[in-house]
Amino acid sequence: MQRKIIHIDMDAFFASVEQRDNPELRGKPIVVGGDSDRGVVATASYEARPYGVHSAMSMRIAKRLCPQLIVVPGHYQVYKEVSRQMHEIFHEYTDLVEPISLDEAFLDVTENKPAIELAVDIAREIKAKIKERLNLTASAGVSYNKFLAKIASDQRKPDGLCTIHPSRAQDFIDSLRIEKFWLVGPKTAETMHKMGISTGADLRAVSLEHLTQVFGKMGQVFYNFARGIDNRPVIVEWERKSMGCERTFEHDIYTATAVQDQLDKAAIELVRRLEKYGFEGRTLTLKVKFHDFRQITRSITQDKILKDKHDIFSLALQLLQQVDYSEHPIRLLGLSVSRSTPHDIPSTSTRWVELEIPFPEL
Repeated sequence: MQRKIIHIDMDAFFASVEQRDNPELRGKPIVVGGDSDRGVVATASYEARPYGVHSAMSMRIAKRLCPQLIVVPGHYQVYKEVSRQMHEIFHEYTDLVEPISLDEAFLDVTENKPAIELAVDIAREIKAKIKERLNLTASAGVSYNKFLAKIASDQRKPDGLCTIHPSRAQDFIDSLRIEKFWLVGPKTAETMHKMGISTGADLRAVSLEHLTQVFGKMGQVFYNFARGIDNRPVIVEWERKSMGCERTFEHDIYTATAVQDQLDKAAIELVRRLEKYGFEGRTLTLKVKFHDFRQITRSITQDKILKDKHDIFSLALQLLQQVDYSEHPIRLLGLSVSRSTPHDIPSTSTRWVELEIPFPEL
């Protein structure tokens, strides 16, 4: 039986909630995030986007692009409650719901509670209920696997609904710009362009051997995506594979004393979180973002569970020795513990955002 997968993605979620709850913000360019030169845009409203403002952008640049920009602090408990209400709607149709973040999820509606034949009709009903009950809009993508459903949900935002039928999937993929492929970030896209890959058709013309040679395990994923193949199931409960914390500094740090002091604070906060959530892992990863936004990670794996602050701090110092910051001030530091080595897990920026939380001053 052909699977029926829906991807629901809330439109400018945090910003839309703020505009919903504060009428004075409606129709105005707003962003959610920290209002400082070190702040980062969490979400930009659709009124802000024509100015070039987007999520993950520095607040300083966002304000320069849009002088009339309104910065709103995040109200994350509110967003969590709205997300919970959203999932209540999902479960009226299926219990096969895989959360990706607060504002998006996959649904497998191959067999659904109301016994509705067409997945697009379910998606249309879900969108209507989100609008009616939550006074928010969502975009939906419908197809026979997660890759295509995810791509489809981005096609007609905001308040969009797009279906990619199996009979039209290959033509759609062939014409798709490589930057639009799921899991293809800026660096991967740059590498692909150097290989002469600009579209799905170009990607499909590259051999599996060459793709795995260049991209490792992700080569197989890209090879399959180019052919509309994605057999991953919708996972109702997924095992958290990492636990971490990170902090962007008010001022760049560059002295050994300052960097080690922040690593010590990060180790203390990380241990607290590991204990609170009962998370166990053997791989420690250090994340460093420099003043010019260049980012690197360094990892080390032990044969024992990492839970002692002294052990974590000592390993972090070892990893720090691999980082040259003598002429490159540090903007952000992060530490995380994972169950597997980073090479075993395809890395995407959404994972960092979802699983790593800023740590407070201690």
